[in-house]
Amino acid sequence: MQRNEKAEDSTLGEARRTAAAGAVRDKPWIFRTYAGHSTAAASNALYRTNLSKGQTGLSVAFDLPTQTGYDSDHALAKGEVGKVGVPICHLGDMRALFDGIPLGEMNTSMTINATAAWLLALYIALADEQNAPRGKLQGTTQNDIIKEYLSRGTYVFPPAPSLRLTKDVILFTTKEMPKWNPINVCSYHLQEAGATPVQEIAFALATAVGVLDAVRASSQCAEKEFGDVVGRISFFVNAGLRFVTEICKMRAFTELWDEITRERYGVRDPKQRLFRYGVQVNSLGLTEQQPENNVARILLEMLAVTLSKGARARAVQLPAWNEALGLPRPWDQQWSLRMQQILAYETDLLDHDDIFDGSPAIATKVAELKAAAREELDHIEALGGTVAAVESGYLKHQLVESNSRRVEAIERGEQTVVGVNRFIETEPSPLAQAAGAVLTVTAEAEAEQIARLNAWRESRDARAVAAALEALRKAAKSGGNIMPPSIACAKAGVTTGEWGTALRAAFGEFRAPTGVGTAMRNDAEGLDEIRAEVDRVSKRLGRRLKLLVGKPGLDGHSNGAEQIAARARDAGMDVVYDGIRLTADAIAAAARDQNVHVVGLSILSGSHLPLVREVMARLKDNGAAGVPVVVGGIIPPQDARALKDAGVVEVYTPKDFALNRIMADLVRIVDDAVDRGK
Repeated sequence: MQRNEKAEDSTLGEARRTAAAGAVRDKPWIFRTYAGHSTAAASNALYRTNLSKGQTGLSVAFDLPTQTGYDSDHALAKGEVGKVGVPICHLGDMRALFDGIPLGEMNTSMTINATAAWLLALYIALADEQNAPRGKLQGTTQNDIIKEYLSRGTYVFPPAPSLRLTKDVILFTTKEMPKWNPINVCSYHLQEAGATPVQEIAFALATAVGVLDAVRASSQCAEKEFGDVVGRISFFVNAGLRFVTEICKMRAFTELWDEITRERYGVRDPKQRLFRYGVQVNSLGLTEQQPENNVARILLEMLAVTLSKGARARAVQLPAWNEALGLPRPWDQQWSLRMQQILAYETDLLDHDDIFDGSPAIATKVAELKAAAREELDHIEALGGTVAAVESGYLKHQLVESNSRRVEAIERGEQTVVGVNRFIETEPSPLAQAAGAVLTVTAEAEAEQIARLNAWRESRDARAVAAALEALRKAAKSGGNIMPPSIACAKAGVTTGEWGTALRAAFGEFRAPTGVGTAMRNDAEGLDEIRAEVDRVSKRLGRRLKLLVGKPGLDGHSNGAEQIAARARDAGMDVVYDGIRLTADAIAAAARDQNVHVVGLSILSGSHLPLVREVMARLKDNGAAGVPVVVGGIIPPQDARALKDAGVVEVYTPKDFALNRIMADLVRIVDDAVDRGK
């Protein structure tokens, strides 16, 4: 009886709370997890499992060869297949990826940029096979190439033709796929590269302006249709731990976007001016030390993009607690999904209007962010717009400098990171120490993918493939919309690498500015002793100590490499850093030709074992076998031991946040090499 009375009281209390709210409960945002690995079939099994657990949308992670327009058997794809996402080489792979998943009923987000037109073409070709009307397809192609030059590094073509491909996708989807978001202007990776809230707002909005200006200037969109284009622009943002600032950032984003679309583009329909965004919360702040703390970080960051009804995310995907250790397992992803579901269904968050309206503190911070962002937007406009600001290196340099200040604040203890630079005493983590705490991709997955690719090539109609590729090349050269011939290529059996090769021939390739200048920063702190050691060892060498920082393979996450290069420069070393996506041969030749004293390799894609071994072999071939090598990345302990057994001197992981200590190590390593050479 008592139990029933308590239940009745609880029910009545819930009814009163709902009535007091005075409004219909909001629908929850779309629940996603960012996933894909090994093979299309393995990823499909993961998707179907997650959907059965209450996930309401898919977010597809593609591997690096797919993102950069290479087939799985290309030389540059070696070691990278299936590591950070799923390999998709052709329509057969796309069929396997979505087997049993009706595209007409799914909301699919695809994190793809340089090759976005191609992956969307494959998706459309599969939807046509499923008889799913294109007008019903819902989802998003990230398709923000500008941020790739600044932060994530999966660009292929120069900025102008890349922007043309983005424009083509926007124009095509606006007409044929009105429920599809053709671009996710992505500030997420800007924050991961060190952007301040002001930079994140300004750089993302400058990208959106550049894209919309390109569409309008093309004369391929009628004025009356331009509002529809604006209405389909979406954003993908980041949320860090300064959670009040992040709430204000999102409100500032919302208000500035409404202002820009109304005043610059004359959009009258308020619905078309809405700032529609999805979010993945910050991965940069996830720690290898005491990784269980990441659960609290992820939850707090999610609150920043859900608490404010007027600036609430439309879709949320959360990293897992162990992503600083490696690929999360299905259970880890489930934990992050359950966080979203608990917030949406167990709390009263969705019962109320915006709880921050009328707050003086919030209003003041929003106004401050908007004013600073407008000033930065005006500066970018004065430089000639976002493309010019990329090509000049201005945007990249700003991010490298901001990230340097963030790293230095953590090193000095001015910015607390619990478990890293404060409260470091800890009990052993039963989660992190459990067997199989992260997912590993087997070496066999790459060989099996290549075998399937070869079988696909043998089974298709070669003449149909040749004709489709010729039509693609003509469209690329003539300026015709790239989407119709890309869809025809998908249906004919063209592969990702063949599509990429055709457009590389038409547009050329590009190497973005590194953002790492040559001038030493005089305001860098704590380097006096290290500079003295660099001078001492340089005298022993008879010339300035020289470090080569190399990024082999297709990994474009360059934050760590940039910070090492910048700190080594400030410590007085000569630094050779030529950016991302270098072959082992190129790194070894540079080590020989530049006569360097130490090589530092940065690999965050999980491909460290095969890539490091290949670089070491090429160093030996080039007569530089005696040059010591250090490696940094997300590297499990067993892999670190294997690398040292292969001759690597030191291995650094995210726990090694003190860059000055790494600089001291490099000087010691070179000093020891001098002793051995005597």
